[in-house]
Amino acid sequence: MAALQGRAAARGQWLLTPWAKPLLFTLCLAPLAWLVWGAAADRLGANPAEALIRSLGDWTLRLLCLTLAVTPVRLALKAPALARFRRMLGLFTFFYALLHLMSYAVFDMGLDAGEIARDIAKRPFILVGMAAFALLTLLAATSFNRAMRWLGGRNWQRLHRSVYLVAVLAVLHFWWMRAGKNDFAEVVVYGVILAALLAARPLLRRRSNTQKR
Repeated sequence: MAALQGRAAARGQWLLTPWAKPLLFTLCLAPLAWLVWGAAADRLGANPAEALIRSLGDWTLRLLCLTLAVTPVRLALKAPALARFRRMLGLFTFFYALLHLMSYAVFDMGLDAGEIARDIAKRPFILVGMAAFALLTLLAATSFNRAMRWLGGRNWQRLHRSVYLVAVLAVLHFWWMRAGKNDFAEVVVYGVILAALLAARPLLRRRSNTQKR
């Protein structure tokens, strides 16, 4: 058992190297760089504004999945060093959600606050998306050590468990948006991934606690 734990620790050493976080930072920015290049080179199709809004929404969901995957993968692989990347992934999730919202506000609504308010009232999927973004904003604002100390560890954990609600709202937002076109293939994929991640976390924690006894 000690030998196995030693080998697992050795495999995870690269996660502690100084270049691991800069590499992740660069990888998280790569989709945005590709979208900016696509817009500049007129490679986003016949409706570049819609392509930009949809792509930013897709990347928000992908990064949310990666953020939620950190704990299950960390427990499954016994790689505690993975935890150091969770905050960055969470903040990038918020960053892409903000860009998604701003693209909608600028390109679809022309930054007209009244028009945006009417659109929210008229289309429930936008209301759900706004609710998810509001929660995500709260989580991003309290993701830092100072906020953790101010709230206290237990309260901070309770607050950040609402990331599960963000995930549910995000998938509902996506599902409602696709309902108009009766196209649910991608929605099902994201829903299954997020459901598996949410179910895996308590199961892996229980197994980890049992092995420690």
